Amino acid sequence: MLTVGLTGGIGSGKSAVAARLAALGAVVVDADRIAREVVAPGTEGLAEIVAAFSERVLDPTGALDRAALGELVFADPAARRRLEAITHPRVRARTAELVAAAPPDAVVVNDVPLLVEAGLAPTYHLVVVVQTAVMLRLARLARDRGMPRAEAERRIAAQADDERRRAAADVLLPNDGTLDELHRAVDALWRDRLLPYEANVRRRRVARPERVELTEPDPAWPQQYARLAARIRHATAPADLRVDHVGSTAVPGLASTDVIDIQLTVPTLADADGPLAERLAEAGFPRVPGESWDSRRPPDRGRWPKRLHGSADPARPAYVHLREAGSPGWRYALLTRDHLRADPDHRSAYLLLNRELAAAAPDGGGHGTAEDPWFDEEQLRAEEWAADTGWRP
Repeated sequence: MLTVGLTGGIGSGKSAVAARLAALGAVVVDADRIAREVVAPGTEGLAEIVAAFSERVLDPTGALDRAALGELVFADPAARRRLEAITHPRVRARTAELVAAAPPDAVVVNDVPLLVEAGLAPTYHLVVVVQTAVMLRLARLARDRGMPRAEAERRIAAQADDERRRAAADVLLPNDGTLDELHRAVDALWRDRLLPYEANVRRRRVARPERVELTEPDPAWPQQYARLAARIRHATAPADLRVDHVGSTAVPGLASTDVIDIQLTVPTLADADGPLAERLAEAGFPRVPGESWDSRRPPDRGRWPKRLHGSADPARPAYVHLREAGSPGWRYALLTRDHLRADPDHRSAYLLLNRELAAAAPDGGGHGTAEDPWFDEEQLRAEEWAADTGWRP
């Protein structure tokens, strides 16, 4: 199944997005609802809260008085941690039960208000953030909930700001317009990304771009890499394998094909098979069928073996190159990247060569580089630079 984390600040319209996704067929798991269930009257969760904070957190009916509890923990980090130690494990356990009960081809949307604050983004295949201007959120909170402005401002300030949420977002859904506009955006996301992504994960299928074209540098590439790398680290934990951004998108200012290349360092290629390969596939990075290798430098000297996985996300092409630590292909990927980052003249020459190769392939079918003598010369220059600077991978 595909797991999607949905979040957004208070008053952003996140609930409207969740409702639309549910109507389209998603299995929505509402963290707020679960948080209320695990502290309902008669539960062990409520009993522990009363034991920790006394009966003053109960209303006259014996239910949890959330306002009273909030006053106790809002400005007291230690009290908040005590509360979280009671509620969070129960919320996680109930969430896991609901996800496990979903059909194997489901798109499971976990509606989590504090997803970013809790550092949960790497645990999902995709994170969707609903973003709305603060002034509009204040107006909605006053109109829909009767919330005083000071209280609304306090709650907004207590959450992650828009910049932090944008950094975690694979999909940013602006919600400054009408409900119909929001629904159209959600429908397109469901049709064009979530359903194909789910099918690719389930079928262990890499999403390949229809056309491979050179594009201008995108300042978002490093942040996109960071999100993918965080998922890979989560999927491969507790192994703590090294993850690096390599290839042209890792070099600032370089035009490149819009594909993120990631190097995952493994002790041996045997370690890249079996359970590790399956964990990557479950996280949305299935293995590319067949054997994979890098061309040696010079290319007529054979091949450097590796394992290759790719992203199942149809909207974010990426390849994960699993190479042995210290192997020639592993070192070459890191050295070439670092040399091009450090040397603007050779970076410009590489950019010019890339453009020439792209122009020679007008059908957009991609262009090979392994046979071009420039790369042999670049390796020699890079090795000289490494010796002169004391570079280490």
